[in-house]
Amino acid sequence: MQLTFYGADKEVTGSCHCLTVNGTRILIDCGLQQGADETDNAILPFLASSIDYVLVTHAHIDHSGRLPLLVKRGFHGEILATRKTCYLLSIMLQIMLMDSARIQEMDAETEARKGRRAGRQPKGPLYTLEDAEDTLKLLSHCEYGEFIELCKGVRVRFTDAGHLLGSAFIEVWATEDGQTKKIVFSGDIGNKNQPIIRDPQYVYEGGDYAVMESTYGDREHDHMTDYRKPLADIIDNTLANGGNVVIPSFAVGRTQELLYFIREIKERHMTPRNPNFPVYVDSPLASEATAIYSGNLHGYADEETATLIENGYEPLRFENLNITTSVEESKALNTDGVPKVIISSSGMCEAGRIRHHLKHNLWRPECAIVFVGYQANGTLGRMLLDGMDSVKLFGEQIAVKAHIFNFRGLSGHADHTGLLAWIDAFRQRPQKLFVVHGERTCCEAFTSELCMRGYDAVAPEFSASFDLLTGRFTDEGIPPERLHPKRAMIAMSQGGRHYSAAYARLQQAQKRLELVVQHNEGGANKDLNRFTEELLALCTKWDR
Repeated sequence: MQLTFYGADKEVTGSCHCLTVNGTRILIDCGLQQGADETDNAILPFLASSIDYVLVTHAHIDHSGRLPLLVKRGFHGEILATRKTCYLLSIMLQIMLMDSARIQEMDAETEARKGRRAGRQPKGPLYTLEDAEDTLKLLSHCEYGEFIELCKGVRVRFTDAGHLLGSAFIEVWATEDGQTKKIVFSGDIGNKNQPIIRDPQYVYEGGDYAVMESTYGDREHDHMTDYRKPLADIIDNTLANGGNVVIPSFAVGRTQELLYFIREIKERHMTPRNPNFPVYVDSPLASEATAIYSGNLHGYADEETATLIENGYEPLRFENLNITTSVEESKALNTDGVPKVIISSSGMCEAGRIRHHLKHNLWRPECAIVFVGYQANGTLGRMLLDGMDSVKLFGEQIAVKAHIFNFRGLSGHADHTGLLAWIDAFRQRPQKLFVVHGERTCCEAFTSELCMRGYDAVAPEFSASFDLLTGRFTDEGIPPERLHPKRAMIAMSQGGRHYSAAYARLQQAQKRLELVVQHNEGGANKDLNRFTEELLALCTKWDR
């Protein structure tokens, strides 16, 4: 019974863990790497065809964004998530991922032309439209609190994580060789007192092991009791000065919370100089997701929102709310001259329409940029929060003159206190606590604090493997600085040792080779002999 760590290990994005029970391989999440975490999303550190099931904690792209790639590479098993997560994944796969696939297909064609002229091998897209469509067919949903017999020796249950509509903590009971172990996967632990969704519903019956996130493990949120007043002031002052308020926001979750707050701001007449200010949600995905948030939320919404919806009230709708879907409508937002609020994705400013809005508004001192979510190291959003004087967008250097605001308390993640509350809720402490999903310094500091509080906690490296029956690591894994070029450059700038990206890929290839060898055990001798001879010849060539 093995637990292997394939993503978000001493880093924030790319969540992916693999549980092997009785030979059955189960992934918990399969997310995209972003910012400084990104090496090459096209490289899966395991054989996709060897995976039997995927359990998805929630629909954010850093937990689900590589599902189409997994399918493309040969996965044909079941993808299990809560009902609302499946709905949101369906939207993401149909709109965002399919749109991304179109862009990637066009980019791949352009890069192929450049590559051919430079003598390089053409590189294909991460996934295609067909891969995204095929992924939809594998989705299977469950409800909170429902026990699911996943396969022989494995039972699972999803509990409301309070992070995003449909987000879940996943409890897994695994039995092998007569021994049963319980593992709790936190996914992303939600922040309290968010609009629309419920607070996290803690898991009190702790297991033998727990895998928990640490995104805000080294800091507290700004515990402001009312975000409406400062947000209303920013909107009123900025629009009165002729500027735009640009809000980079995750299309699913954060955008809907903002609409909830803005509705209340308007209803309470909190912007006296601009009582009927226009709001534009510039994201087809956000538009579709908002429709789901406005539908039947029984069993998912908090009491206040559920009551509003039951009484026929739409908590995310208000006067002068505009949804833009086409590219032409999006471009017009920066040319019509009318001061407005623009909510657009992506939340970390790494892709999407938000980058165009930043290009047109960052250099204007009368404008405001408002961050309402976590900005990972190495992302454009993090650079702006860190005070960069200028940034490069679409090949052009853009001066940063707009006012930059950061509403940390609006995060969907639990802060330091919230994380401790989650793990302290366990009535019995886990035998081992694996700390993941946090930048290296944060993750290691939080792990040390947990150890001082009496937990047997460890922050695993990428590809580390732990035997859940013997309670020992069988593979210590690879440090992130040796995997990611961006992290390697950061480490070097801080006086650390520099590992080249080529060497990191070579180590990944070594891991992949080990998997290929294991996968071909019992194969035809003729094929294995030929493969072995070719491999030895290649090693001889490069070892000279």
